Amino acid sequence: MSDVARTTEVAAAESKVSIKPQVKTRRGMWSASRPMIDRYRLIEVIGLYAGIAVFLFFVLAPFIEGFLVSLKPLAQLFSTPYSFIPKTWSFDSYVNMWTSVPMLGMHIFNSFFISTVVTMIVVAVVVPGAYAFARFNFAGAGLLLAGFLAVNMFSGAVLLIPLFRLMRTLGLLNTYWAMIVPGAAFLIPSSIWLLRTYMMRIPRELDEAAWVDGASRLYTLRRVILPLAMPGIVVVAIMTFIGAYAQQFIFALTFNSKTEFMPLPIGLFAFFGKQEVVWNELMAASFVGILPVMIVIVFLQRYLVAGLTAGAVKQ
Repeated sequence: MSDVARTTEVAAAESKVSIKPQVKTRRGMWSASRPMIDRYRLIEVIGLYAGIAVFLFFVLAPFIEGFLVSLKPLAQLFSTPYSFIPKTWSFDSYVNMWTSVPMLGMHIFNSFFISTVVTMIVVAVVVPGAYAFARFNFAGAGLLLAGFLAVNMFSGAVLLIPLFRLMRTLGLLNTYWAMIVPGAAFLIPSSIWLLRTYMMRIPRELDEAAWVDGASRLYTLRRVILPLAMPGIVVVAIMTFIGAYAQQFIFALTFNSKTEFMPLPIGLFAFFGKQEVVWNELMAASFVGILPVMIVIVFLQRYLVAGLTAGAVKQ
């Protein structure tokens, strides 16, 4: 075969490969490489985005209304007819809330401190625990996992009396530990379930390869499993931090009577007076109080998304 014929044959083969397959639909010819969203008609795209907008409205409406309430003067909140948009905008509530509840800053710090310590304890316990349940087949493993689920079915209010007796026996009343210990205890079971599922996706062949090289179980966990499981660990840490930040009210109200140890929910409760509720300052303090959680989520969101989507696509 001459060089000209060979060149012509190769060019024809490449042109066949480069042709994108066409898909015949009732709307006409479409390239199979185009995104599915481009195959929708305009009315379908409008309906899709309208549905998303309605869903987001119902999800975000309480937060939007709460923020607008924080910008309204207190007298305007009870005006008739009620105005959703403030007639006069004012940030006075964000200034006055610090004088209405003088220890509000301490309450915010206490919530952040308690949540941070709870998260550290939970991660330290859950990582080896989840690894054990994911890799070892020991007697009673299924029963223990079922027990973890049963623990999550109990509300903290049901166990207040035995927890109070336990805290009093251990001498933990009126301390930070009175809220840290039960907070960690209630969050460890669900965290073990979450991280165990993530670690089970890590191939066992990696453990076996490390054992062949003479690595111990602890070394394998620390140098092989932990780097691969880091997205799942970050997810567990974030979920634990949010859960610990949200569940402090009932434990603080029962196990603590000292103001200097009270978390944010108790500080927000101080805006409920005997005669009236200072709603604008309450909303302002609520938004300021959730800033630590929002900052944590913003800085760790890429790890959160990586952990939540890990394993979604089969490699």
